[in-house]
Amino acid sequence: MSEFVERIRDLISAGTVIMRHRKKTKYVHEGQYVAEVDVNLIEDEGDWSPYLSIEDAYKLDDVRDALRRGDLVSASQYGRIFELRRVAQQ
Repeated sequence: MSEFVERIRDLISAGTVIMRHRKKTKYVHEGQYVAEVDVNLIEDEGDWSPYLSIEDAYKLDDVRDALRRGDLVSASQYGRIFELRRVAQQ
């Protein structure tokens, strides 16, 4: 078992874990598209803080996969989608 999991179990059993949630917007860039996805960051007293929940991590993976396939309808279920266009060239 990892040290992180053991540390969290120790803190929970001691009743000293204080977890806070903070909203954050993450941007997923794939090809010519960018998705703007809202997630919750979990902050606690552990060394890995802040971190994403498993659900939010999977959400970002799903958005990236949908953008990679060009499936904008599926990607738009998770947030706003933008298309990148070059506006100037050297």
